[in-house]
Amino acid sequence: MQKVKHNTKRWIHAGFWTGMILIISMLITGMLFEKTYQGRIYPHVSVGNVDVSGKTPKEIETYWLEKNAPFATTEFELQYDGNIATISGTDLNLGYDATLSATQAYLIGRSGEFFTTIYFKLFRNPVNLTPYFRWNNSVVQDTLDTIASQVDIPATDALFQFQNGRVSNFRPSTTGRRLNSDDAKIRLTRAFYIAEESGRQRMTILMPIEPVKPAVATTQANIFGIKELIGTGYSEFSGSIPGRIHNVALAAARINGILIKPGETFSFNDAVGDISAATGYQSAYIIKEGRTVLGDGGGVCQVSTTLFRAALAAGLPIVERHAHAYRVHYYEEEGVKPGMDATVYGPTYDLKFKNDTSTFILIQTKTDVTNLSLTFELYGANDGRISHITGQKLWDVTPPPPDLYQDDPTLPRGVVKQVDFAAWGAKASFDYLVTRGAEVLQNTTFFSNFRPWQAVYLKGTL
Repeated sequence: MQKVKHNTKRWIHAGFWTGMILIISMLITGMLFEKTYQGRIYPHVSVGNVDVSGKTPKEIETYWLEKNAPFATTEFELQYDGNIATISGTDLNLGYDATLSATQAYLIGRSGEFFTTIYFKLFRNPVNLTPYFRWNNSVVQDTLDTIASQVDIPATDALFQFQNGRVSNFRPSTTGRRLNSDDAKIRLTRAFYIAEESGRQRMTILMPIEPVKPAVATTQANIFGIKELIGTGYSEFSGSIPGRIHNVALAAARINGILIKPGETFSFNDAVGDISAATGYQSAYIIKEGRTVLGDGGGVCQVSTTLFRAALAAGLPIVERHAHAYRVHYYEEEGVKPGMDATVYGPTYDLKFKNDTSTFILIQTKTDVTNLSLTFELYGANDGRISHITGQKLWDVTPPPPDLYQDDPTLPRGVVKQVDFAAWGAKASFDYLVTRGAEVLQNTTFFSNFRPWQAVYLKGTL
């Protein structure tokens, strides 16, 4: 029994000293290990598959900073709506976070927890860190915000108010558009990583622009089948006296909002009604019996001419149209050739056209009394017809007569005012062809026979 106890004590004693030797060895080994790797990365540590064992954090940082050098000259072209926005790698601060990679590598095995640190030093399992590739998100967001401010157009809901047989308020719906910022960021992120992997110095990224539909479409806002713009007419009347400007605006307003039924023939004279001082028209210069005189409603032909052009653009049958006896400079502005005019003088001369479509047509007018322009817009449903104005000709051109001076008791004595400009006489024509596929809907030639007209000056006698 005594022998067993003695052996046990001996084994315990031997085990104690063996353990102490192991601990001391581990401590000595650890001290030597720490001394060897003081300020350096422990063994079996990599960053981006690059072995950094024994490197200092500064060496690692320098390595990744050198890897960043090409990114400084990298450029990304963001294409949108025919424009280009360029962001450089320098603007983005594009590249690897060298300091972060060095810090993370140095901290491997230096967690501060005793057993974790001992385990790493004993077993030294390989560790491969992924370098952090970064860019300045604020620059990306600011660039996309700038592009969005140039691209984004909100959708417009349709507005249609019908009162007393007329459309009192109308606004067609419009489809908007917007930059899809989320998709744009995804595309940019993909480009950044491609630049990282391939080293490409210039990349083009198409910005995603998508339509924005209105909440209320034009077809939802009315029961007349009106869907879209089918024809536009335009003219200018700069140089008009105040009375003429007033009459243009008044006559245009009296046509605005009229609905033309399918199969109905529109009459300009019926729509405008009586043209006189009693109905609100002012005196303006008109050509009457070969003279320029003040008369009620001067300028109304500006309205009939502009509407005539809108009806032509819409491809509608022109039932009645009369050319002016003289060329009027208002109707040849902006490069418009002679003959694109229509005079009215009730009840003899009228402008008439027919709605031969299957839906209603709405007439809308826009009179700009600041820039002195008039626009007619016809809305309906596009049935596939296409209007062609071709073969515009001008011949038998004759010079104007000598200038004419007329007394005007409304102007102060000594004042001379030009109210008409010399116009050469001529004959003019144009061909009006309307097709729908292989079908010919209209094939007409319009003629004008303009007499030569003299410049007219008014001399004050007041």
